[in-house]
Amino acid sequence: RKPVDKMAASESQDGGWSVLASETARRTFNPIRAIVDKMDLKPNPHKEFIPLSIGDPTAFPNLPPSVESVKAVQDILGKQKKNGYPPAIGYEDARAAVAKFCPDPIAPLTAQDIVLASGCSGAIDLAISVLADPGKNILIPRPGFSLYRTLATSKGIETRSYNLLPEKNWEIDLGHLESLVDKNTAAIVITNPSNPCGSVFSADHIRDILKLAYRLRLPIIADEVYANMVFAGVEYNSFASLSTNVPILSCGGIAKRFVVPGWRLGWVSIHDRHDAFKATVRQGLVSLSQLILGPNSLVQAALPAMLAETPAAFGEGIMKHIQAVASHCYEMLRTVPGLKPIMPQGAMYLMVGIDMTHFKDFADDRDFCQKLVSEQSVFCLPAQIFEYPNYFRIVTTVPLEKITVAVDRIREFCQEHHV
Repeated sequence: RKPVDKMAASESQDGGWSVLASETARRTFNPIRAIVDKMDLKPNPHKEFIPLSIGDPTAFPNLPPSVESVKAVQDILGKQKKNGYPPAIGYEDARAAVAKFCPDPIAPLTAQDIVLASGCSGAIDLAISVLADPGKNILIPRPGFSLYRTLATSKGIETRSYNLLPEKNWEIDLGHLESLVDKNTAAIVITNPSNPCGSVFSADHIRDILKLAYRLRLPIIADEVYANMVFAGVEYNSFASLSTNVPILSCGGIAKRFVVPGWRLGWVSIHDRHDAFKATVRQGLVSLSQLILGPNSLVQAALPAMLAETPAAFGEGIMKHIQAVASHCYEMLRTVPGLKPIMPQGAMYLMVGIDMTHFKDFADDRDFCQKLVSEQSVFCLPAQIFEYPNYFRIVTTVPLEKITVAVDRIREFCQEHHV
């Protein structure tokens, strides 16, 4: 490709200014915005708009944060002692609190194993940036959280998508994953529990993944922001809790479990029993954290109290509600013609397959979801956003009465268009 003459490009024909964006900016691409912004989303004015698309547990007022979380921030704000710049990697007592909150029974963490970040997305950004150079590649799930691709491609890092298997509760197709690996592969990104699938990997499947990662000598970036957000009867296992020899960067945060995504506090936990990260990765995380000088000082100062004082009953209540909504939604959808819901096991999402052969009025899942908005004022996220066409994702944090109305409308919509 012919190189751009930046001096020439910066001058328009009339002598005015025309400043070029950087390569990084031009490479940055968010699939959600690219698809949703092109949709003609005009709700039916005669029906209340019900968004089932936004992965924000605060979108409806039925799941407020805990009293303890709010009080912790209010107390810090009232003391007026944490208004300055914190250390780039976070206050030591906050990092120690995270280390205690994320127990590793084989090798307990300390504050030195934690780097705080601006939300879990900031933690994922740190993890990808510290492990992969431009020209390298990382393996990401399909269907999977679209931010992985956005972050990687903006840095000149290739993404290669390995398949998840809906017929096996969205387990990883390990053979397909291995086929994507080459000398430039830097890491495997894994989401558990899953966004967008709501699946939770069994301990046996995690061990199989770890065995493969060890044989391939690939570190794991474990997106575990939904850690412990599982339904009754489902066991959650972190990747680090089952690994003795694979280096893992686990990314977590308070957005979902504490219902405060706007507070922007996440972390990277470094699990490295054999010092694979010691030479450069640990210092690399410190250096990268200095780009923005750490997350919000007030929230991270409140973090020790939030983590220690919020009762287990708070999280249990949230998951009881999410499970009730997911189960109700699944039971209603499984009798809708042309749809195939897959019952989740945790997180806050449910994936629904669309048999497009029975919906001749629509070109694809995006068209299906767009017409669902215009006719029924219900917005579900088309799964081509997650590289998985002919599905849509439903968020299960909404009030039960809202999901009932929404699914009744989806049924009416499908009955109208099904052939």
